[in-house]
Amino acid sequence: MGRTSRKRSKLARRLVATSAALVMGGGGLIAVNVYANAEDGAQQPPEAAAARQLSTISCPDVANRLREVPPGARGEVDGRLAELDSQITRAYDRFSKAEDAGAQESVLPPLEEQRRGTLGEIADAMGRAGARPEGLGGMAPCTLRASDQEQSQEQSQGQDPGQGQGQGDGEGEGGEGGQGQSGNGPVAGDFVDITSVRPNVERPRDRRGASRGTFTTDCGRNENGKFNPDNVIVAPGVSNGAHHMHDYVGNQATDAFSGDDDLANGRTSCRNQGDKSTYYWPVLRLQNGTDEADAQADGGGKDQNVGEIQTPDAVTLKFTGSPVSKVVAMPRFLRVITGDAKAFTNGDANANASWSCTGFEDRQLKDKYPICPEGSKVVRTFNFQSCWDGRNTDSANHRTHVAFADPRTGACPRGFRAIPKLVQRVVYDVPPGPGFAVDSFPEQLHKPVTDHGDFINVFDERLMRRVASCVNSGQRCT
Repeated sequence: MGRTSRKRSKLARRLVATSAALVMGGGGLIAVNVYANAEDGAQQPPEAAAARQLSTISCPDVANRLREVPPGARGEVDGRLAELDSQITRAYDRFSKAEDAGAQESVLPPLEEQRRGTLGEIADAMGRAGARPEGLGGMAPCTLRASDQEQSQEQSQGQDPGQGQGQGDGEGEGGEGGQGQSGNGPVAGDFVDITSVRPNVERPRDRRGASRGTFTTDCGRNENGKFNPDNVIVAPGVSNGAHHMHDYVGNQATDAFSGDDDLANGRTSCRNQGDKSTYYWPVLRLQNGTDEADAQADGGGKDQNVGEIQTPDAVTLKFTGSPVSKVVAMPRFLRVITGDAKAFTNGDANANASWSCTGFEDRQLKDKYPICPEGSKVVRTFNFQSCWDGRNTDSANHRTHVAFADPRTGACPRGFRAIPKLVQRVVYDVPPGPGFAVDSFPEQLHKPVTDHGDFINVFDERLMRRVASCVNSGQRCT
């Protein structure tokens, strides 16, 4: 699949019963209770408890380890990091087709050998351009793991995580991969009734000197259906570097091969033509048995992302200020990632998912999808880093040049400056219940905690100065 630009109709027809969702997994059709959630305590079938299959492959994330990469080695290192992702994806494909525990375990030695070679190439590239890193070889081994829910159950029962084999995994019908059409998630335990969640949103109080204004840019809802499985920030120059589909609004020239000049000269879907920024995030799909056009393509069915891609019902892109200071204008071509596409296996150090429902947005979920009541819509909110190191538009791991403000005080870390904070709010009109999921790397099992957003600032400099001025002066600008 090269580039898909098929215009998508609104697919969120309420044809799925609110009492059950019919989904494909484990080789058959399964009826799943829409209102099942993590607090239900559903019992695992005895045969599943006796024969449980490990859920996925977990490998150390090398990209986060590489905080300093010589500029001359950046391109080669990014390419090798993307190859590490592809190695895991191919190994996961073999793992998911394995019929017993021995076959599952057999994917690890060749994966370790491949990773060791690629890690050596990364070290060599960095050594040629500067200092050779030490200890990368220790990140070659990977492990097999069960789901978080299953590990918790095993520990409470005095079992060692990783014991057992077979088809079930402690999640009820279908096992860890049983609920999603693709056979690798999500599961009923990944959903929770939003009305059962207590309000949990707290924000720092504005202090004297706060920047209280906003600037909102209207870039549409991706009505024209621009999406691809690339990630120009993390894997520049690599087709299918994300192994999942992204929705795009704003710059229409964005793909894996877009340089700054391409973005500067690209068309934009934004109403204000001075905003040619790139805004993208994983697509959300209905897993209702209907294939999308990418069912046989990279990033889609080939990477176990299946179902109808949903066009958002609404997208809001708003820049806000700091509760403790004025902001400075963002530098052009600043690249920012919020969240972690590998948070299921990496842990939540960089996770930043926020899931909720309209009418309930004072209740935000990090590691669960929301089940919204009738008449309420699913909301994904991406809060981007609002502190900049004052020098760099990117960094080796694409994170350390920006930072989050302190959640209690709102202040930036020492050495960082406050910049306008991008808040993306994406709303979907989908049937209530566990019939949807975001795209993910296949080994991440479509977990909600893996949600993430990406942004490249391609405002023209005059307009970005206006953004900062509006925010600092307390205006509400568009």
